Amino acid sequence: MAVVLIIDDSPTELHLFQNMLEKAGFETLVADSGEEGLKAARAARPDCILMDVVMPGMNGFQATRKLTRDPKTADIPIIIITAKDQETDKIWGMRQGAVEYVVKPVADKELVATINSVMAG
Repeated sequence: MAVVLIIDDSPTELHLFQNMLEKAGFETLVADSGEEGLKAARAARPDCILMDVVMPGMNGFQATRKLTRDPKTADIPIIIITAKDQETDKIWGMRQGAVEYVVKPVADKELVATINSVMAG
């Protein structure tokens, strides 16, 4: 079973994504900040990470950059998932190492297909 780490500061979003992914057969881990997400990614080495952008403290772009530059986590695909549908944010996220960019709200099937696609390489 594939493990997905969800990093988002919103308890509502964490719950929504966790339920959505568990129904699709994924095991989930959650972190409510960029800092906690880094710790969880290093400790658990998930198969994929969903990363919110706007979070207090370390934002999603900063956390993505740190994860992709760390040899322990560099091979974990990161999907930026945000409410901001802006081309500049998409470009910036990809420059930080994200492999995909999804805009909230996202349909279950679209998110699952995106996760499966990035994990397939």
